[in-house]
Amino acid sequence: MSPSIDDTLRQLPRGLWEQLRADPARAPEHLALAAADFHGPAAGAWAAEKRATFATGPDELARMAKARHATLARLGGAATGVGGFITVIPDLAALAWIQSRLVFFVAAAYGYDANDPMRPAELLVIQGLYSDPATARAALDGVGRSVVSAYADKRMNSDEALASRLLKVVGKRATKRLAGRMIPGLAVVVNAVGNERDTRALADRAIAFYGG
Repeated sequence: MSPSIDDTLRQLPRGLWEQLRADPARAPEHLALAAADFHGPAAGAWAAEKRATFATGPDELARMAKARHATLARLGGAATGVGGFITVIPDLAALAWIQSRLVFFVAAAYGYDANDPMRPAELLVIQGLYSDPATARAALDGVGRSVVSAYADKRMNSDEALASRLLKVVGKRATKRLAGRMIPGLAVVVNAVGNERDTRALADRAIAFYGG
């Protein structure tokens, strides 16, 4: 059976998963840069199409983006929750990928160029990883100190380190839900509900950032 459109949207692009595993300390930066390449063009095209087809204002477009990505996050969480611990890291990565897409779509809804090089920097700021876009952009360019270096722990193995970084990306609630994510079956509900809530919260922050 071929994957659905929703399944395809949740899939990380080729090469990104390898980058995250090889360099977990900079997982947020790798995600942000990949998001700019993949989600920027899609977000710009989506906003242009909606404006040309419907008499839709920026606030309504942003709410549409919020609802769509909250649904994607919920469905993805239910799917990966089946495996408990085995799917914890893939679930976190898929959630971070969908949430990054959301921010680009909200930016486009408010008329911002989704392909501007500051968009991935703003994504990191909206996620709460950097205090301002300039500092985040410097980190993305390899000039500034990566925010995640502050969380580095040499005692962690690569999977533990990656999970720690991804939890910083997807929201504080995800850390509190981690125990529930480890239990197959229960994780289906925990992931589905929690992923949607975290994504809606991120959408509200993005709307406040771009919509004023």
